[in-house]
Amino acid sequence: MRFRERKLRKFVIEDNHLITPFNEPARALNILNKALKLHHADILDEVCGPTAVERPLASIDDLPVLIDTHDELLVYRDNLYFDTEFFREFFEQVRSSQLPSRAVLPADDAAWMKYAIPLSRLRAVEDMHGKPLYYPLDLWYFPEGYVEKHKWRSVPIESECKEIGFYNVPDSMANLRPGQDKGQIGRDLDLTHLLTERSCLSIDSWVHVFFANSILGVFSRGKRFEKRLTTHNLDALKILFRAVLEQKQVLSCSKVVQVGSGTVIDPSAVVLGPTTIGSNCYIGPGVVLDNCMVGDNVTIDQGCQLMLSVIGNNCFLPFRAALYLTTLMPYTIVAQNTCLQMCVVGRNSFIGAGNTFTDFNLLPSPLRALNANDELEDTGQPVLGSCVGHNARLGSGLVIMPARVIESDVILFASPERRVINRNVAYEESDHHKVRASVAKQHKRRYPRDVDTSDMAEVDKLYRDDW
Repeated sequence: MRFRERKLRKFVIEDNHLITPFNEPARALNILNKALKLHHADILDEVCGPTAVERPLASIDDLPVLIDTHDELLVYRDNLYFDTEFFREFFEQVRSSQLPSRAVLPADDAAWMKYAIPLSRLRAVEDMHGKPLYYPLDLWYFPEGYVEKHKWRSVPIESECKEIGFYNVPDSMANLRPGQDKGQIGRDLDLTHLLTERSCLSIDSWVHVFFANSILGVFSRGKRFEKRLTTHNLDALKILFRAVLEQKQVLSCSKVVQVGSGTVIDPSAVVLGPTTIGSNCYIGPGVVLDNCMVGDNVTIDQGCQLMLSVIGNNCFLPFRAALYLTTLMPYTIVAQNTCLQMCVVGRNSFIGAGNTFTDFNLLPSPLRALNANDELEDTGQPVLGSCVGHNARLGSGLVIMPARVIESDVILFASPERRVINRNVAYEESDHHKVRASVAKQHKRRYPRDVDTSDMAEVDKLYRDDW
């Protein structure tokens, strides 16, 4: 008797929730220089082998009518970001157990509680006393076809995080707040980050895009690199030998700085790894790149300073632009003398000269950002920059306050009336509406949101809340 060989079938649940201010679903946004949808495909092909993802689902409940009871199934929601390490850990556990399983984030994991849970749609499973036990993810494995929910096994995945202080600063910069119980001053928001061995987020807010690219992306990549050097002497010796052979600093040798074909790097530029630079790029005189990810066809001109940042394909940075923990999506320009800290900028946008994006409240008040329901929620972060959507244009000399968002397709002219951006800016408030109609019509709206823009109550809810 011949038995039919089981095959792994992959299904994706489409999440059509639009992320403010991009007005696009998460699957279309760039994470580490790749659209999230393509990021999923590459990781699944690497870990599971090449298999096409089948027709999209609206929910997990649609699965029983589409599958053969003997098929091995993998199902995930397409707004879920996970790296290779996270998915490999999950897949190896569930395949060895051969039990119907669902990935969960343990509630006692500090990194998940700091980055994955705030602002998201994830909801806790609690014990009888109301204490959170874990947060289920929309990531399932079924060894022999779909089974009912009560048969699912929860598979907790630990982040194995390590606390890293990224500045040694005076207490005034640590965002001190009055204690909640007795009015005492408590230092509960030190400038530290939790860097992970495995990363996972449900992308429900622009803040999650920032976390996925910067904190759980290039920053955690650097932490893993340092751990590998301290635990694998052979790897450390290989890097040291390559540095001696190339007559470079250890962190500048080709073992830790990967450069694509056709890229030109000026000899006076300082590039420290782990850094990845794509093909056909130009890195000009005096540029400093420290633990960055740079895409293809990027120009970074004289004197630019980039640290822990992700630069998308076809971006252009003229002289003396400064980026710290910032993500630029493709085809974006950041002009000279502009400083972005802990920010996200969408694709095909222009940030004019001399703009400053601040990341810190001078008074110890919470930094609030738009959550998955487009309501302001405390981020729990002591410092956080701002977000600019797709196809936006910002003139010169603006100051943007922390945690603000500027919607896609907005144009802002610096003027005496609006030079400091202290609240969110909606498309209806774009300055191109104030110019002649013959000029304004040249700027096309490419990323409308899914609410009725004639209903200003909805616009106020998204963009006019008091801070």
